Amino acid sequence: MKTTIVVIWMVPLLAYSSTQSPMPVALESPKSASTDALDDYGNAPEVSDPFESLNRNLFSFNDRLYRWVLTPISKTYTSVVPLLVRKGIHQAFENLKFPVRTINSGLQGNFSRSGKELQKFALNTLGGLGGLLRPSDEIPSLREIPAEDFGQTLATWGMGPGPYVVLPILGPSTGRETLGWIGDYSLNPVNWTLALGGQANDWGWIPSTGNTVQGLPEQLSNYNESKANAVDPYTAIKSAYIQNRNKAARE
Repeated sequence: MKTTIVVIWMVPLLAYSSTQSPMPVALESPKSASTDALDDYGNAPEVSDPFESLNRNLFSFNDRLYRWVLTPISKTYTSVVPLLVRKGIHQAFENLKFPVRTINSGLQGNFSRSGKELQKFALNTLGGLGGLLRPSDEIPSLREIPAEDFGQTLATWGMGPGPYVVLPILGPSTGRETLGWIGDYSLNPVNWTLALGGQANDWGWIPSTGNTVQGLPEQLSNYNESKANAVDPYTAIKSAYIQNRNKAARE
């Protein structure tokens, strides 16, 4: 039982997790990433794959885990929980993650967006039943604030992507994005209860596990779409992930 809980709890932190997806599209002003993050033509540097053999083995392990364990869990969740309820649960968890977006916006020097994130959180918490509803969507300036994460912050500070790696359970990443994931994980209040609870058989695992399960349908859909009809799924997933994160670093 403990092993199952730990596996489920960790998965929303794979590369398609909420702090790294969906991609931000319309920022108020472009980020001024240094030449370490972008080249002279505004392109992201090539991401090396020095651990390809190990990465491919881990990719195969993860792929089986996603298909045999997580997909059945995801299908059960979508079958049992009505769409409207699932939407409210997703919005509530996203609302709780406001420290990730707020702090990273500030670390990137975008204090205007940090302020908007705080306004959005207050409005959705007080007027949206703790975030189950999103009245902020009715306000144009708060409707589509691009989500920022620590991987983007590190890129803005000039850190290059580092080598491509596939993490057990969590999926594709790079050296920079792995550091970013650690930062975002620490800032996410959803994960604080596990640290405070101390044990996997304690109440503390419930929020993290709930966050994982509610996020599985979208994450697995993104994963399956990226590798659909690919001759080499490993390369397809790597390419999709790197393009996704490079776009985030540029914007």
